[in-house]
Amino acid sequence: MAEWPAVAPERDVLLATKLHMPAARPGQVLRPRLTALLDEGAARRLVLVCAPAGYGKTVLLADWAARDEQPAAWLSLDAGDNDPARFWRHAVAALDRARPGIAERLAPLLGPPAPASFQGLVTALINDLAGQPSAEPALLILDDYHVIGSQQVHQSLGFLLQHGPAGLRMVLASRSDPPLGLARLRARGQLTEIREAELRFTPAEAAELLEQAASGLPETSVAALAARTEGWAAGLQLAALSLRGQHDADAAAFVAAFTGSHRYVLDYLAEEVLERQDEQLRTFLLETSVLGRLSGPLCDAATGREGSQALLEQAERAGLFLIPLDEVRGWWRYHHLFADLLRVRLRQEQPGRAAQLHRNAAAWYAGHDLADDAIEHAAAAGEMPWAARIIEQHFDLVYNMRGEAATIHRWLSVLPADLVKSRPRLLLAQAHMAAISGHVEVVEPLLGAVECAPPGWDGEPFEPAAGVAASHLINVPALTTMERGYLAQLRGDAEATAAFATQALAEIKPGERLLSVAAHGFLGVAEWLRGRLTQAERAVASSVTGWHESGQLTLTAWGWYELALIQRAQGRLDAAALTCQQALASLLTSGRPPPAAGPSYAVLAEIAYQRDELDLALRHATESIALCRQFVYTPLLANGLATLAMIRQATGDPAGALAAIAEAGQASPGPAGLLNPVPATRARLLLVQGDLAAVARWTTERGLSPDDEPDYPREPGQLVLARMLLAQDRPDRALALLDRLHVAAVAQDRVGSLIEIGALRALALAATGDEAGAVTALAGTLLLACPQGYIRVFADEGPPMAALLGRLVAAQRTGQAAAGVPLGYLARLQRAFGARPAGQGSGAAAVPGIVDQLTSRELEVLGMLAAGRSNQAIAGELVVSLDTVKKHVGHILGKLGAANRTEAVVRARELSLIL
Repeated sequence: MAEWPAVAPERDVLLATKLHMPAARPGQVLRPRLTALLDEGAARRLVLVCAPAGYGKTVLLADWAARDEQPAAWLSLDAGDNDPARFWRHAVAALDRARPGIAERLAPLLGPPAPASFQGLVTALINDLAGQPSAEPALLILDDYHVIGSQQVHQSLGFLLQHGPAGLRMVLASRSDPPLGLARLRARGQLTEIREAELRFTPAEAAELLEQAASGLPETSVAALAARTEGWAAGLQLAALSLRGQHDADAAAFVAAFTGSHRYVLDYLAEEVLERQDEQLRTFLLETSVLGRLSGPLCDAATGREGSQALLEQAERAGLFLIPLDEVRGWWRYHHLFADLLRVRLRQEQPGRAAQLHRNAAAWYAGHDLADDAIEHAAAAGEMPWAARIIEQHFDLVYNMRGEAATIHRWLSVLPADLVKSRPRLLLAQAHMAAISGHVEVVEPLLGAVECAPPGWDGEPFEPAAGVAASHLINVPALTTMERGYLAQLRGDAEATAAFATQALAEIKPGERLLSVAAHGFLGVAEWLRGRLTQAERAVASSVTGWHESGQLTLTAWGWYELALIQRAQGRLDAAALTCQQALASLLTSGRPPPAAGPSYAVLAEIAYQRDELDLALRHATESIALCRQFVYTPLLANGLATLAMIRQATGDPAGALAAIAEAGQASPGPAGLLNPVPATRARLLLVQGDLAAVARWTTERGLSPDDEPDYPREPGQLVLARMLLAQDRPDRALALLDRLHVAAVAQDRVGSLIEIGALRALALAATGDEAGAVTALAGTLLLACPQGYIRVFADEGPPMAALLGRLVAAQRTGQAAAGVPLGYLARLQRAFGARPAGQGSGAAAVPGIVDQLTSRELEVLGMLAAGRSNQAIAGELVVSLDTVKKHVGHILGKLGAANRTEAVVRARELSLIL
């Protein structure tokens, strides 16, 4: 995978703060009644600690987890974790602390690109944990889960809850009930709930807390404070701070002075606490309240004053709701309620100060390449153009290298729409994401908006966080041209694809490696669309090398996939299989295959299918579909589903075939053609299943005509048209079209095309009555197909091909034709015409040299023929009519390619059917 830029250590430090389990505070009140509930509930699938802010959820769980003997994984969630890729990256990092090595094993499943569904990742996580039965159960604590609103996160976490292994215990702290099927878990006894009622401090617990601040406080005062705060931990803690150092009389007056709601109590107590601080610390607390996390250097930058580290340590010692986020006192955060109060007070006392504080914080975060916080503070300061520049600078890193598309969308959502429309890089970022996710209909309007952007945008300096070599947005004209080239590919327009790629290469500057490699890859695709497969193979192979050297693992895998498809088009199935195996060898380093392996499995499924290895084809197709479902880029999934449809049709499941091809159609963007064979595959299936009218409509809608000239990108559709013409008993029109296609394929040495076209030409010749020409054409095609093991290209044509193959076998026996076609290859072909359901055995061994096997009754009749019995005698012995015997004899002659009874007996003895 691509290397992280040099700022990764800073990101790692901040990630560590999210994984840090809060330590116990001095004077913390132990609450054994609650830890006992947690101990009891830990045996269940989920423990939910749910209450409003300030009830001590985090403190309780941290204290319990620290005392528990099992390894614990802690993750403090924030709004950024609504990106499912980021959520699971952080969750896996947390689990790695309890189960070392799990992050390395699961990292390939996290992308980039991020999967469309995280079910595969969660399944791998479940399997990994279940594969360590001897280990102590791991404890995963997700704090502040109420900040999560992403349905993808909820769904994938719900899947983990539903199927989680015994080796994982999960605890959630939240202010509200998460949408995780709590009713179902509750009904099954798999849920432990600790809510507001349980979290309220009892009078005894309140007394212990208050005693530390004001020893000797009368029981009536303690009871009054406990009652008026309703056992609310935050209120009691603030009361304790207010009582610290007061005389008895002052303490009694303080207790009598307040009553009312939580908000009133909180406001009153916060006022008390703030007024007791010296002016320097009070100002510091107010000004740093705009920060979600606090460190000495950050607070210095935000406030414009030095000495923040000492003030942070002073505030922590004073118990001012400052929570350390690491062991070395480098990072803290305020309790959420306390921060809210401080921010309100800041707005009241210094109305204009917050904007400058946000501006300073944004500059510090931007200088440390911490984009999420920089964008948040720039937007809070009202500096929207600045926020937009930061998004542009980090797009390549966040989207291309981490696969966090949801994060990019969240960032864009804070910007005014008019600002986005005025910035070409933001428009291109949206176009690029839309193209990758299959929403090609919105790409062209976005590209048009780029060209209509107001002048002056290119005057700003642009330094991508990913580096120049790894950036798409580094060169706006080149990327705009490349996106147009991609749309041309989808249309099957080879010349436009080549022209755009050539133009892009002229626009790309030295050092812009990612764009350069992609443009050369587009040239390879253009050669493919032109049918110049040797040149295409060379160009795509070079592109694959470039992706690999750039550390782009997923793009390298996709390049191998394209290379294998080109080799398949050359008729070189062995070479295509080897390419896929090389790709898998580089990807399958450990554990479950990553999603990037899916395309290679798709090609291996096609190859196995073509060779009539249906069980193997089904396994590869199933693996491919499971992996490719995790991609946002859906054409890879579509191709696997199309192969599955053909497998199902070949194994007697026509309804399943149509279901698979229907899903493939939804996943395949762009018009039908060479790069999107799904529509043509669907038309073939409809034709095989007898829906000739639907196929005729499809060919008309696609503008296909028997008079068309060869057009390689449209060849899949033209071959469907030829099959339709044969089905309509119009072989002359089909043959004329196929002849033109054949000439074009010969000229470009496209062996894959020659085999398929040759099979159909043989059928067309037979249908016109040219039996000798048909056999000769089929023999020549079989000689091309035999070395690579092609089977289904013939078997999928059904009974007409079976009959023609039977005539070829007869001609071979008499030495009239097909002398070079191996007998074993013919035997494999004839077995394919009786395809069995995948997963079942083949039954009795087939006899080589016969396309249609003789039935048991026909073998019985054949034995009687060899014994010299007449038809009448056979009818009497079998107790059947004479006409039935004549039909059996006719079938035997046809299957053996014999002209009469004598030839049939001789042929049967040659094949060892009889002695």
